[in-house]
Amino acid sequence: MSDINNVSLTGRLTRPPELRMTAGGTQLLSFTLAFNTTVRNKQTGEWDERGNFIDCTIFGKRAEALSRYLAKGQKVAIAGELRYSTWDKDGQRHSKLDLIVANIEFLATRQSATQPEQAPAPQAPMPPVVDDFDDDIPF
Repeated sequence: MSDINNVSLTGRLTRPPELRMTAGGTQLLSFTLAFNTTVRNKQTGEWDERGNFIDCTIFGKRAEALSRYLAKGQKVAIAGELRYSTWDKDGQRHSKLDLIVANIEFLATRQSATQPEQAPAPQAPMPPVVDDFDDDIPF
């Protein structure tokens, strides 16, 4: 029942993505996605924003390709599945929740400081709307 584990998030990258290779030779791209949630402060009754941070991982050929286009501060929408892992280190039990990315969509492009702004390309005119419906239809 892996179809139950579906997650969609929108946020910004908190750091530049890190591309590395697993011991088995698979490329792996990791980054952290940040997004805010609004919660009510019980003492003041005011609404406060809290930051949330999710570690994300992309595997395979897409990892290398996306590493060239993702950058710190970039806004993206991600869909994937959560993966929980645990390990022991120095006698302590550690755990981590990662988002394994299946789909990613760029929501805003980053303009490089060295690139001059370009005017948007002119769009082709829209074709005229053709009404192919009969006037005999009673609705």
